[in-house]
Amino acid sequence: MGSKPPLLDQKGNALSRKHSLLGKTAVVSVIVISTNVVGNYGLKRGLVNVGVVESWSPVPYIQSFVHPWIAIGVVFMVAWLTSRLALLSWADLSYVLPVTSFSYVLSAIVGAMYINERPSRLQWLGISIITVGTLLVVMTYPKTTNGSPPE
Repeated sequence: MGSKPPLLDQKGNALSRKHSLLGKTAVVSVIVISTNVVGNYGLKRGLVNVGVVESWSPVPYIQSFVHPWIAIGVVFMVAWLTSRLALLSWADLSYVLPVTSFSYVLSAIVGAMYINERPSRLQWLGISIITVGTLLVVMTYPKTTNGSPPE
């Protein structure tokens, strides 16, 4: 018995490849979003404790890196950048940026819940619009150009 031919979609693409790309993109998108939210939270929480840093010298900024919350924020922001680079390496920019912008929504919610920030009604309206836009893009397939520039 020979192996079965792969299932094909209407355009002749192998479905297993499409499902693999969809699953990989979903998992890494969640990683990008969550590391961004945790990183921003850590930076903000640490800077609240450090206080306002206003200087032309880099020394106070470098010294703030030793604060535990800022260090956590920096580690998560490095993880965010790394995972975002990975995601951008296979998924189109027009998909990645709107989908990962959901981190702005979650960051605002985290700020309101844990840092006692109070977004205005207009800000909540903007956050709602970002949410709707993200949902619209998530309903599309994460196309990829396979690293080749568009013609």
